Amino acid sequence: MSNSTMAVKPARRAKSSERHQISKPWIPTLFQNPKVASASALLVFDAVLTALIIAYVPYTKIDWDAYMSQVNGFLGGERDYSNLKGDTGPLVYPAGFLYAYSAIQYVTGSQVHPAQILFGVLYTINLGIMFYIYVKTDVVPWWALALLCLSKRVHSIFVLRLFNDCLAMLLLHASLASFLHQRWHLGLIIFSGAVSIKMNVLLYAPPLLLLMLKAMDISGVISALFGAALVQILLGLPFIMSHPFAYISGAFNLGRVFIHFWSVNFKFLPESIFVSKAFAISLLVVHLVLLAAFAHYRWCKHEGGVFKFLYSRLVSIKLKFSLTNTHSYKALKREHILTTMFVGNFIGILCARSLHYQFYSWYFHTLPYLLWKTPFPLFLRVILFTGVELCWNVYPSNLYSSALLLGLHLVILFGLWSAPSEYPYVDKKVSTEDKHK
Repeated sequence: MSNSTMAVKPARRAKSSERHQISKPWIPTLFQNPKVASASALLVFDAVLTALIIAYVPYTKIDWDAYMSQVNGFLGGERDYSNLKGDTGPLVYPAGFLYAYSAIQYVTGSQVHPAQILFGVLYTINLGIMFYIYVKTDVVPWWALALLCLSKRVHSIFVLRLFNDCLAMLLLHASLASFLHQRWHLGLIIFSGAVSIKMNVLLYAPPLLLLMLKAMDISGVISALFGAALVQILLGLPFIMSHPFAYISGAFNLGRVFIHFWSVNFKFLPESIFVSKAFAISLLVVHLVLLAAFAHYRWCKHEGGVFKFLYSRLVSIKLKFSLTNTHSYKALKREHILTTMFVGNFIGILCARSLHYQFYSWYFHTLPYLLWKTPFPLFLRVILFTGVELCWNVYPSNLYSSALLLGLHLVILFGLWSAPSEYPYVDKKVSTEDKHK
């Protein structure tokens, strides 16, 4: 066979490969990515489904009247947090909640149906942000994006209950999208806005701080934290200036004890144990131990462990003040950012003493990602996802559903612990190529 003949065959193969890569002119380039096309179709489908739910499924009032009563007190000039009350009790959320629901009241006139439509729009925006995050990280296959649309409970939380958890998680997910693009200062301001609506967002704070220490020098971390603190001060200023103790003790009360009957987890425990301080402290210790273990053995594995990593940052601070700092901070991989944040939050969910039904929104949208980060086979991932959803749809929860939920959570956590630890930093060459995609 001649050299010219041998040279023709690779050329033909190359042309054949190019034919498969040629874009179809009648399809926009963006939608030729199967994940983008799938996410777009699912977003339209879910928007229609949400509209049908609002139109045909009866609304159940739970906290809406209480929210409106608290907002009316605020708009009426009350600045003593202990006097802002509703039929479910005193106000227990930071000041951002009042501003957000004052705006909602203005738009909807305190009427439920317009509020449902507004929350339907917010649900769709939130889902769109999550699709964007999933497409950017490229962990979950395109067909599994449908799992984000399959929760009966989450649809109910948004458009049939109108809980403030929905607003908090919408802002939290928006902050995650900013973090994926290394926009740490902007992301932290949005994150602080989410905290100002509901404090469960603080479950993301420990892994977020670790990521910031990886991604920025100490001056960057301090300035970002200052921006977040400034948001809290400005939002709470009317209450801090007039009744500071009532505001701080009411809006940032970490010692509240939830009612045993309404909890979805740990329902199998006797109520006397469930409400005890010893049980609360035990869960806190487990929470901190799990965070420390994941930080040391998983999230900082490539830096030699969390202690070596923190020591290196301490050394870099000393070098900075001695004007001999040569340390260059690298951009973090999107997958590492999201894995660290989602796992850190999931650990908090696992160790929460009480999970009410609306709290499912705190981590539902992270479940497909977490499951695909485990080494489990596909059928087990689907079983775990289905099992968690079923547990959250048992009403009221009972001994068996709460025990099963805890068991499923532990299996997922074991899978996350067993998964390979990815290299956290972006290669400069890859980063440059990624910008041109």
